[in-house]
Amino acid sequence: MGAGGQRRRGVKHIETLIEDGGSITIGADSDIACVAAASDVHNGLAMLVRRDGETLAALLKRLDQAIGRYYDTGETTDEIN
Repeated sequence: MGAGGQRRRGVKHIETLIEDGGSITIGADSDIACVAAASDVHNGLAMLVRRDGETLAALLKRLDQAIGRYYDTGETTDEIN
């Protein structure tokens, strides 16, 4: 939680995921220089590949949006397979 008990707007879905026992991972994976992945205790929600020139902050924002899409629609995001 941010100041005053409010969640930071930029990563609210990531915060919710982690509070509910889920996790995110960011780093190299096999031949891919940088991957961001999110999962809850049962499902993989998102796997994103960092784009050329993409900042880490922008990658985290995309990950947060992908998690939000999963929460809203049940649709997973997979840029790897």
